[in-house]
Amino acid sequence: MGKYVAPDGVLNFVAKDATVGNNVKIWHFAYVGSKAEIGDNVMIGSLTHVDYGVKIGSNTRIEGSVYIPPLTVIGNNVFIGPAAAFTNDPYPMSPKMIGVVVEDGAIIGGRSVFKPGVRVGRNSVVAMASVVTKDVPADTVVMGHPARAAYSRAEYDKKKKAWESS
Repeated sequence: MGKYVAPDGVLNFVAKDATVGNNVKIWHFAYVGSKAEIGDNVMIGSLTHVDYGVKIGSNTRIEGSVYIPPLTVIGNNVFIGPAAAFTNDPYPMSPKMIGVVVEDGAIIGGRSVFKPGVRVGRNSVVAMASVVTKDVPADTVVMGHPARAAYSRAEYDKKKKAWESS
């Protein structure tokens, strides 16, 4: 049985055969399963479940209470907000599963839910509490139930900059 001590001394479970990069912070009561691969400079929040075989790129931040099932691939420089849930079984309980892919630079809002097999494109944004049932194009902001394109990443960045300077 593996274990990992968080920066403040709390134990978490990290499988012995998981690969964990440099400068990774795993917070309270998190789980990292067998053969998971975590890049450098990653932060995994409290109560997050990273299941077996998951791949997480470098410089990624995953907030608390996120569920990441087997076959999920998360790129570099990704942000995943609290309580986001990825799924991998389109017909529970089927032995055949398919993962979600989140490409580099994507931002995932808290409480978002992802249908098995969707791809979240490079530098895209999924607004909080969105239900993603189809692929998200690169450089696009999606929102809603089901998630639909709302505007471009360039417009998102402009709105963010205006918010930060006000």
